[in-house]
Amino acid sequence: MTVRDLRGYAALDAAFGPGPQLVWGPNAAGKTSLLEAIVLLAWGQSHRTSTDAELIRWGADLGRVEGTSGRETIELAVVRPGGPAAAGGSGRKRIRVNGVPRRASALLGLLRTVVFAPEEMLLVIGSPSLRRTALDRLAAQRSPVYGRDLAMYARALQQRNSLLRAIREEQASRDELVGWDEPLLESGAAVVEERLRLLADLAAPLAEAHAEIAPDEAAAGRLVVRYASNAPVQPGERAREVLARRLRETADKEIWNGATLVGPHRDDLVFELGGRDLSAFASRGQQRTAILAFKLAELDLLAAHDGRPPLLLLDDVFSELDPERRAHLVRRIAELPQAFVTTTTLDDLDPALRAVATTWRVEPAPDGARLVGPGLSAAVRG
Repeated sequence: MTVRDLRGYAALDAAFGPGPQLVWGPNAAGKTSLLEAIVLLAWGQSHRTSTDAELIRWGADLGRVEGTSGRETIELAVVRPGGPAAAGGSGRKRIRVNGVPRRASALLGLLRTVVFAPEEMLLVIGSPSLRRTALDRLAAQRSPVYGRDLAMYARALQQRNSLLRAIREEQASRDELVGWDEPLLESGAAVVEERLRLLADLAAPLAEAHAEIAPDEAAAGRLVVRYASNAPVQPGERAREVLARRLRETADKEIWNGATLVGPHRDDLVFELGGRDLSAFASRGQQRTAILAFKLAELDLLAAHDGRPPLLLLDDVFSELDPERRAHLVRRIAELPQAFVTTTTLDDLDPALRAVATTWRVEPAPDGARLVGPGLSAAVRG
């Protein structure tokens, strides 16, 4: 893996072998940034920011990361807007797979990745967008077509909202909405239908993982993730028909608000245990258990898709789990071909995990973060 001018790293060349990779060091040293570089190769975007320019090291005009997954060499470069490296004075992101320029959507599925980060400890009680993003990333890694449908929906939604605002200001006619209703319905229905299929496929792995981790809680009922929508699809109905009906019903209100009020961008997920909404009654421990079960179910679902277990990235989450939950996670990590675990101290990690893992230390330095580990002279440059 090669990193240049990305976050706190000026230059990094590291070869990571199979098995667990333990990355430790003080806060703000660069542990999370290392995992973020891997996420960039897997998803074509960061899991921490939507602003690409934030990825570039201070004082640099271009940040780059390159890595190999199987037979594919993936390279992603981010150019600072207005910098010398920007073509025509505008910044952009450049992606290549085996030297061929590709879109970010082409990366999905090449390096399947499950990320478990501190931010996701709010998955049960946080904002709906957090849950939608978690579901969308899983769906896109399982089906590249889903990523294209989601992108098409986002473009149609943006254009339709602009038109709704123009209609509200009497600068456009309601008749013009028909032109954007069609792509919105087509892509929106595809998104909803795939989300429903995914949740149906996730149901068994989720319940099994929860029963394994917390048998006492499972005795109180089955853990499920329910799809909550303002355009709910009932048995025998098609998502497109339901969405079209709801758009007709909310037409006047949408013009008043200048925004599309129904569709997958407004939908949510609800974690339920025994039919009860976890966000309303669950303790912090029960929430952590549900989230961990969700992540383990992600692993199982992606591995079952084509027999290739995904790469697991754990960003400083062991300290959030009790010893019993940690033990379950350690066992799963040991079963994977490769996994990355970050922590501020190795004392937080199970001795059994440390015994089989490769250990790397991240050291902050004025000229850029340094990664110290096996093959130091060949693997790391300041």
